[in-house]
Amino acid sequence: MVNRYKIADKVVEVTSIYDEVHKYCADYQTDENADYTVTTTQSDIDFEREKSAREDEVEGIPIRHFSDSYLEELAVYRKIAEQMISYDTVLFHGSVVAVDGIGYLFTAKSGTGKSTHTRLWREYFGNRAVMVNDDKPLLKITDSGVTVYGTPYNGKHRLGTYISVPLKAICILTRATVNHIEPISFEQAYKMLLQQVYRPVDSVLMMKTLTLIDRLSDSVEFYRLGCNMDISAAKVAYEGMR
Repeated sequence: MVNRYKIADKVVEVTSIYDEVHKYCADYQTDENADYTVTTTQSDIDFEREKSAREDEVEGIPIRHFSDSYLEELAVYRKIAEQMISYDTVLFHGSVVAVDGIGYLFTAKSGTGKSTHTRLWREYFGNRAVMVNDDKPLLKITDSGVTVYGTPYNGKHRLGTYISVPLKAICILTRATVNHIEPISFEQAYKMLLQQVYRPVDSVLMMKTLTLIDRLSDSVEFYRLGCNMDISAAKVAYEGMR
């Protein structure tokens, strides 16, 4: 099956074995000419299955069994992420909410509460807040700033919007009894940035990714937030970064 999708202002033509990936990306479908193409094979699906099994083993959890169609969805986005690097755009693991058209990205280790925190923002700000992407947004990094894009790959709860907004800040989320936020340097944020960005195996693409991450410091602010998941955490975070 073949369809074209506009993701992060680029059009990708996806040729897949199963049609589930096209259902997943349906909101992004377009008739525009393709900027690049992605084709999946059974080998790509097998790679995703082996990678998932290795990760489960490292985390010490029972190996999960996924369908080929689901694993193909992962394979497609991996290929998209690798192509997007050539367009100065990286895949980043985090939850992004926009308030008054300005984006704020929260990142942390899995299970820390990124999605819970951005939900608090939506509750606190009401219609002023829009969920951009709850899992794997794309960041386009240019000399004039960073733009964050919603994508079809927006988490298990499918929280996201087909929009793009300027990114003001990246905030590392931690748990704390008392809500507090502090600015941190790019150097202090660097380890987490490397952990959360998509890291391609290809050495040339990896070098380009590292260069793009370095350029984040030109236009994005970095913070560390300790929060207790009370709705007041949204107010503390926003006022600290605004």
